[in-house]
Amino acid sequence: MNKQNKQWIAAAAFAAALGATLATPVFAADMEKCYGVAKAGQNDCKGNSHSCAGQATKSMDKGEFKAVAKGTCAQLGGSLTPGM
Repeated sequence: MNKQNKQWIAAAAFAAALGATLATPVFAADMEKCYGVAKAGQNDCKGNSHSCAGQATKSMDKGEFKAVAKGTCAQLGGSLTPGM
């Protein structure tokens, strides 16, 4: 393997690692996942039928979550665990 191939492989590995990191939502310590409160198109990450944020097709789906301040999920009518 020549030097150029090694550079391409290293660049691809770095891009893959960066992409995986950016795809995972990072929540502050004072936030929690609240299921059943996201409006259509406003979910924060993977849901029942898709793998990206912003792809919820219906509002208040119990399988979609929104990051909210800790302690506020129940007040919003949501759940800390996904529903069906």
